[in-house]
Amino acid sequence: MKIKKAVMAYSGGLDTSVAVKWMKDTYGCEVIAYCADLGQEEDLKAVKKKAIRTGASKAYVLDLKEEFVKEYVFPMLRANAVYEGAYLMGTSIARPLIAKKQIEIAKKEKADAVAHGATGKGNDQVRFELSYYALKPDIKVVAPWRDWELDSRQSLIAYARKNKIPVPVTKKKPYSTDRNLLHISFEGGILEDPWLEPPEDMFVMSVSPEKAPSKATYIEIGYRDGNPVTFNGRKLSPAKLLKQLNSIAGKNGIGRLDFVENRFVGMKSRGVYETPGGTVLQIAHRAVESLTLDREVVHLRDSLIPKYAELVYYGFWFAPERIALQSLIDEAQNGVTGTVRLKLFKGNCIVVGRKAPKSLYNSELATFEADRVYNQKDAEGFIKLNALRLKLNSKIKDKKSKIRK
Repeated sequence: MKIKKAVMAYSGGLDTSVAVKWMKDTYGCEVIAYCADLGQEEDLKAVKKKAIRTGASKAYVLDLKEEFVKEYVFPMLRANAVYEGAYLMGTSIARPLIAKKQIEIAKKEKADAVAHGATGKGNDQVRFELSYYALKPDIKVVAPWRDWELDSRQSLIAYARKNKIPVPVTKKKPYSTDRNLLHISFEGGILEDPWLEPPEDMFVMSVSPEKAPSKATYIEIGYRDGNPVTFNGRKLSPAKLLKQLNSIAGKNGIGRLDFVENRFVGMKSRGVYETPGGTVLQIAHRAVESLTLDREVVHLRDSLIPKYAELVYYGFWFAPERIALQSLIDEAQNGVTGTVRLKLFKGNCIVVGRKAPKSLYNSELATFEADRVYNQKDAEGFIKLNALRLKLNSKIKDKKSKIRK
């Protein structure tokens, strides 16, 4: 494959730092580094300088925090998407936005290729490349991990040291991390044994439940049409609201997950995650929906959650089926407006109150006390009609049983 100019999705970590040098040596091409600021709490000015020192001809650093939360995280949360019942997909949801901006830079710079540092065993290679091809079908893609002879993290470290490339990974802490405003993930190295408990000093965004305050923290989150808009009565932008929630939930030990998941490429993988603010928003959103969504709409949407989550996890964010599902979900979210009060305590997020201006909850109907709006006698006919097929089925079984005898 001949390449003249490539845009590399650059994090400044081990893989991409080595990849810039390797691509220049292998293809003789110009490499432009691009780093997306998704709230990873790093010195991105230093990352930009490092990219140039490593051999990039130019380096972009784009602040995408607000777009990330508003256009990617919030739509996913409106769908209550959870992969395999546990994972809130903090890494998965970041990839399509990173890829989208990377393709925009490639068009601007007239580059004929894009590149990423994802391994040939992981999900990210699929997420990046499906997004690339959906947005620019004729783009060339370079995935160094699938081509170079470097076959392990340790061999990359050796390569980096040989070429005087500074890297953050050490033999003492060989696991890799990925952070953004929604979460931080840890995988590889000492975490590859699913029996071993993660070391406490590894965690970044949260304290352990044991070390969380002994007094509960109460908060309120306001929603409008399925999106969180206020925190304790104060209106905040999407990114600022999530950041605020990360801080307060993390201090209360909320959002940790140790999970063995099924990767799209076919293997099982153990990941450890911290998603403090996202965990709170998932619970709060459900609470508002409990007042405002029709029963059958809730059940229909919930039946679609596994498919929606699978599409996000696999990398089909720009696929027509994900977009179609999003339209249905967002239509149902009209009117999901209200306020939730939550108690945060030692790793637990508990809903203790909820209210909505257009609530479907009717205390006169739900009460166990005397009322004038619900005739309890009506339930008898309802039950008999629903029992009709069960009665018929039982009679048929009895007849079959007698015939056999």
